[in-house]
Formats: sequence, structure tokens, C-alpha cells
Amino acid sequence: MSSETPISQMSFEDAMKELEQVVTRLERGDVALEESIKLYERGAALKKRCEDKLKEAEEKVAAITLDAEGNPTGTTPVDAD
Repeated sequence: MSSETPISQMSFEDAMKELEQVVTRLERGDVALEESIKLYERGAALKKRCEDKLKEAEEKVAAITLDAEGNPTGTTPVDAD
């Protein structure tokens, strides 16, 4: 089931798609215990990747500055924690 692309290099969309496939397989319940554990671990890593990518996108959106009329004028630096 593992993808060719390392999770750390997956786009949000690719990670979400694979996560949905993992959840579907686990919900069906037709995989052996060992495989279920591996799927669960991969699913947890995929979930974290999606959360990280969403946070990254939220930070970029939050950094957009607007002028008095509400038009984007640029970005402001985001404090990295």
C-alpha cells in the first residue's frame, strides 16, 4: 500500500488521498492484524503531513496584508516557532 513518494515530500492532496485509502481499508476490516498496525501507523503519519501542510497554508494566508479597501498589498513576515 505504501506510496512511491515519501510522506515528507507529498502534497496535501496526495497525502489526503492516500489517507482516505488507508481509512477505507481499515474500516473494511479485511486486513490481517500486522498489516492493520502498519496501515494505522502510515495513516497517522499521513494525517500529520496533512495537518502540517494546512498549518503552513494558514500561516501564508495570515501573512497577506490588505490596504484600506481590502485589496492585497503584499505579505508580512510570519514568526516561525
